Amino acid sequence: MEHEIRNRPAFANLLMRLTRGDRLIAEAGAMASMSHAITVRPRFAGGFLMAILRKLFGGESLFMNEISTESEGELVLTQPTPGDMECLGLNGQGLFLQPGAFIACDASINLSLGWAGIRSFLAREGLFRLKVSGQGRVWFGAYGGILAKDIQGEYVVDSSHLVAYEPSIGWSLGLSGGLATSVFGGEGLVMRLRGPGRVYLQTRSIDALAAWVNSHIF
Repeated sequence: MEHEIRNRPAFANLLMRLTRGDRLIAEAGAMASMSHAITVRPRFAGGFLMAILRKLFGGESLFMNEISTESEGELVLTQPTPGDMECLGLNGQGLFLQPGAFIACDASINLSLGWAGIRSFLAREGLFRLKVSGQGRVWFGAYGGILAKDIQGEYVVDSSHLVAYEPSIGWSLGLSGGLATSVFGGEGLVMRLRGPGRVYLQTRSIDALAAWVNSHIF
């Protein structure tokens, strides 16, 4: 199964070329166009209970689509926000994805939920994270560009800019500085990440965009 990420970084979309026997798992609503030979079947990813948990506590879709073909064809997948996409090959390791970042994966990839904790809930990121693991490729997207950062010690990130991170990354919530700096500087609570491990960041923030739009409406 061949793939190509086109029109990056601002308006990335994923072109998949499937042949007989290829299977792909894609986020519900991600399909923009496809050949008539492509078959799309909705399913509960990880089973009914896991799908309910993903919907209620992880901010993810209830269904995912299993995509295949009996001959050959192409498929174009997109994401709701303008920005880049990334393809990551997993070789037994795992990756946690923020709500809304997942686009698609090979059918060999395991999809599960990881407990993010009350800290994540306080950061308005949900109680659970989508975890992808196993052997195969994963495609995820972001609002804006995607920056990969290898962390050895501590690294401070605004929660709305975090897209994905390896399971070896630990984190806690805290103020960006002193109380006055955090309140009047507009940063508030931030995530203090601890390595070693790799994180993926997005260069834009939906929360910042929403605040900017609201300031011009009201």
